[in-house]
Amino acid sequence: MGVHERDSRGSGAESVPAGIGLTTGEVARRLGVAPTTVRTWDRRYGLGPDAHTGGRHRRWTPVDVARLERMCALTATGIPPAEAARTVLGEATQESAPARRAAPATPEAAREAAGEEAPVRRDEGVAPRPSVRARSRAGSGLRLGDVRQECKGIARAALRLDASALDELLETAIAEHGLVAAWTEVIMPTLQAVGRKWESSGEKYVEVEHFLSWHVSGALRRAAPPTAADRPGAPVVLACVPGENHTLPLEVLAAALAERGLPVRMFGGALPVESLVTAVRRTGPAAVALWAQSRTTASRPLAQHVAAMEWGVRGARRKPVVLTIGPGWSGRTVPGLPRPTGLAEAVAVLEKVVSR
Repeated sequence: MGVHERDSRGSGAESVPAGIGLTTGEVARRLGVAPTTVRTWDRRYGLGPDAHTGGRHRRWTPVDVARLERMCALTATGIPPAEAARTVLGEATQESAPARRAAPATPEAAREAAGEEAPVRRDEGVAPRPSVRARSRAGSGLRLGDVRQECKGIARAALRLDASALDELLETAIAEHGLVAAWTEVIMPTLQAVGRKWESSGEKYVEVEHFLSWHVSGALRRAAPPTAADRPGAPVVLACVPGENHTLPLEVLAAALAERGLPVRMFGGALPVESLVTAVRRTGPAAVALWAQSRTTASRPLAQHVAAMEWGVRGARRKPVVLTIGPGWSGRTVPGLPRPTGLAEAVAVLEKVVSR
């Protein structure tokens, strides 16, 4: 989706052939900023595109985008925007004008310079993918690997601690891809990249991880529909095992189940054993999902104890189906208990259990 607006440079600007360059909206998503920020940098500091199409459709070439990426990197370090813009423009003037204003000669060259993959030809037997994947970095040494392009914008917004842009990008990803795909292909890879950066940089990025996690949690809550009404025997209990405080995976699972109209009881992080047992007895759930991020918190005896709990009248007593979810259960499989390996599989298993 592009943003259409008049270019203030007049009719003398160089024209870019259709299909080459990015729209303002695409540039904003790539950088992890709001479109209004891109337009403000153009209007106030002259960091707009060197060319346009027919005076209406703004198109940003790789050279234009590189200047904005440099602007983002400078402002992320705390440099005021006006000073950062002077630095960017000063660096640009050191290049020759033809070099600065030249656009790639072909669409293929433009895609390569912008870090995009060439489209897959239909006659090769593989359907083109709906979104661009690229080997990318977030502008501050944050390696993302082979991920969706949206990850780059989200990571940059998190690194800048830009709350408004981050909320907008997260909500857009969820709206466009759905909760499950947005979590699996966009949000989780970005969180993992931030976590790796934090672990390898002496906790330098711990504030970024907390900031990103908080906004992801808020986006999940806003995306989830109202809690579904209970049905007899139908609730799903979600809880982290004792000592486990990583709640985001359970939050997205709760949101995905609510999206499907399944009643959920969410108990969050580090639920004590006694409280978990009490919660199960009080709710009589069809299923209990226990999340463990670390092997040190995953407890086979606890999972087996919950799975053995019974309630109801004699002759019609019921037990919950207990799911052990999360990487902490790797290598600690509990016989007879489902262990989904991903969010989509966990949702499918719980849907089947509740519908019995």
